[in-house]
Amino acid sequence: MPFAMEEAARNNEKLQPVKYHQVFMLLGSNIGDRKHHLTVAKNLIKLNIGRIEKVSSVYNTEPWGVTEHPDYLNQVVEVRTSLTPEAVLGACIDIEEHFDRVRSNVTLPRKMDIDILFYGSLTQSDKNLIIPHPRLHLRRFTLIPLAEIAPDLEHPVFHLSVDVLLKRCSDNSRVVKID
Repeated sequence: MPFAMEEAARNNEKLQPVKYHQVFMLLGSNIGDRKHHLTVAKNLIKLNIGRIEKVSSVYNTEPWGVTEHPDYLNQVVEVRTSLTPEAVLGACIDIEEHFDRVRSNVTLPRKMDIDILFYGSLTQSDKNLIIPHPRLHLRRFTLIPLAEIAPDLEHPVFHLSVDVLLKRCSDNSRVVKID
């Protein structure tokens, strides 16, 4: 019997099962060795957030809103985690800081950008964190890789699947699968 279970048995305590949450995140990089940055970010997610369940293909995408910047490589990952939404956000910020990300200017090119798209069916809106991501339904560079791994996932606010959101998306920016 593992030590924690022996200790709980001695103290007549019930071990509480760990609750896991399904989190979808968008990874993006538009400077340096973009593909390598995605790989390192996924490894850091495994170490600091949870088990990666699914990974989309990598897509080369034009920058959204700031056209003079280099193209991004984007990828969506599904992660199984026991962390709270705030802890996931904190870990994402730490990972971005590993890549020297400065969050004060969100329009600058960056080695790594991580957006939390969904945290289960949770809806949350406060000054630090909005879930689901407030603009995911407007962006093909988010919806295309997300639809690849979770087309039937329902948006908890719009009550539409990711596949339907993609079909209704008016964004016409270039999104090209590279692997």
